Amino acid sequence: MNKFLPQAGLYFLLLFQLPVSEANGQITGGQHVFNFLSLPASSRVTGLGGMQIAVKDDDPVFAATNPAALNADMDGHIAINHNFFLSDIQHGYVAYVHHLDKIGFTVQGGLQYMKYGDIDRADEFGNLMGKVKAGETAFTLGGARSLTDRISLGLNLRMAVSTLDVYQSSALLADAGLMYADTAKRLTIGLVMRNAGTQLATYSGTREPLPFDIQLGITRRLKHLPFRFGIVAHHLQKWDIRFNDPNAENDDFLIIGDTQPTENKASAAIDNFFRHLVFNGEFLLGPREGFRLRVGYNHLRKRELSVRNYRSLAGFSGGIGIRIKRFRVDFGYSSYHLAGGVVHLGVGTNLREFF
Repeated sequence: MNKFLPQAGLYFLLLFQLPVSEANGQITGGQHVFNFLSLPASSRVTGLGGMQIAVKDDDPVFAATNPAALNADMDGHIAINHNFFLSDIQHGYVAYVHHLDKIGFTVQGGLQYMKYGDIDRADEFGNLMGKVKAGETAFTLGGARSLTDRISLGLNLRMAVSTLDVYQSSALLADAGLMYADTAKRLTIGLVMRNAGTQLATYSGTREPLPFDIQLGITRRLKHLPFRFGIVAHHLQKWDIRFNDPNAENDDFLIIGDTQPTENKASAAIDNFFRHLVFNGEFLLGPREGFRLRVGYNHLRKRELSVRNYRSLAGFSGGIGIRIKRFRVDFGYSSYHLAGGVVHLGVGTNLREFF
């Protein structure tokens, strides 16, 4: 094992040399270009709270977020996922995995797309002048190999292109991941640096930050119950990710001379800490784990998308997976806001069972 550790360290060191830029301020949303790359690529991940980087099985969708999840059990598997996003926005991901037994590598190819629907073009007087074309696409090539019986190392290289009306941009990005899987203890730990890279071409001459994110995840399957729970910590490269919303301040009438009460620092620190975390769980039931129930909670989404004085399920998600003969069908739902949520559908199979 010791001889592989320097390789892993060098691997991550080289990735850190890629240009990485961060927007100033505390807000995590709306500060990056190609932010669609941060969306969950599969219905299974949607049901698990939108993030999961520490699961190693035969489902190729997990390699989209942590390339170290690639393994020989995924050989020949194809996954097709489509997300009916908010409004009429369409988002999807397609991936195929192949294992190269002679050299011990598992490789994948993936396509992620985002279509923003029909957007009216209008002049300053409101006269309609046709439609605006808007969409984004990313092509991913990835590979992974086992360093030891428990440790694997993976890399995704991604080329992304974007068209927003007459403006176009492109970017080169990479994900680097490590995974530790101890089957005896039913424990899996994943570490990944996502979307490190740079814009190759800008929209209008201004270089903008990409959605770089460092994530650490852990899952544990219970010994006497077919249930796996997990926790994912995200945005580890930046501690303060709270948004100070002036509309959320106490709007009670103040007597002259009174001051606006300040937020307790301990409460603010606890809230900020939990905004870094996503909690999820998955029941794996039946023969070959053919029936699966999922639930997730994303505290950052809950805090940022809840409406004051109104109860909502923002931040909560769930899903179901069913194996039907040679096919695996998954459904995921995530509540974003009082205005609605997203529905994510996926289907996967092993092409080697057909040929």
